[in-house]
Amino acid sequence: MAVDDLRYLGFRALSLRPGETVELDTTGRETGVLTISGSGTAAADGDKFPLRRRDVFEELSGLLYVPPGTALTLTATTEWTVAVGTAPASGRYPVRLIAPEEMKVEQRGGGVAIRQIHHVLTHPLPAERLVVYEALVPAGAWAGWPPHCHDGRHGSPNFEETYFFRFDRAEGFGFHRNYVEDGSFDETFVVRDGDCVAVPRGFHVTAPSPAANMWILNFLAGEPVDEERARPPYFDPTTSWITDDWSRGRLELPVAVR
Repeated sequence: MAVDDLRYLGFRALSLRPGETVELDTTGRETGVLTISGSGTAAADGDKFPLRRRDVFEELSGLLYVPPGTALTLTATTEWTVAVGTAPASGRYPVRLIAPEEMKVEQRGGGVAIRQIHHVLTHPLPAERLVVYEALVPAGAWAGWPPHCHDGRHGSPNFEETYFFRFDRAEGFGFHRNYVEDGSFDETFVVRDGDCVAVPRGFHVTAPSPAANMWILNFLAGEPVDEERARPPYFDPTTSWITDDWSRGRLELPVAVR
């Protein structure tokens, strides 16, 4: 499914030249603006917010939250790549710049499934439907393992999601899979720098090749509102046993072959 076909979640990445300005339509939708690289200024509700980032592998960036119906203009100072996510909203929360210091940072997983998670816009940070994460994934590791779903099945919350990818080497690439248990939906993508994959439903997991480290930006939106955004996903029970011991069953080399 293409990003444009999602019901709740809107996402796009914009690349602006120095001095270039774009006006964004926020009618009926809350908006999150996050710098990927470069610098610029967002004007919202009469105020101006400078946004910048050297590199996604080096530092966090502030996220500007904008409620629906707010005039929003982006103006690039340098070459500026910015992510914009939107979701239906009623206007419960005001314009707010969420600083990197407010974002929880944690390490998840273990073994070859280790990664660092940045809670860019998660409960209790205020939003109606939007949720935003980043992940730093070492080369050759797996992100989102065990595979998980949040599509309303198995009692999970119903979220749509996008994965936007960056790699720290030009030759970097990875793989992303969406699937359901019975095989009626199963798709795998090769992803490279600047690619975006939509997750409309099903379990999903992604991994970079050993050639480069990977950064993932996840925007989510769906039925959960306010504190319901904190509800956890459902993990694939055929793989979740590994969380008890991340090295369990792993082949240790060398192996004596007779």
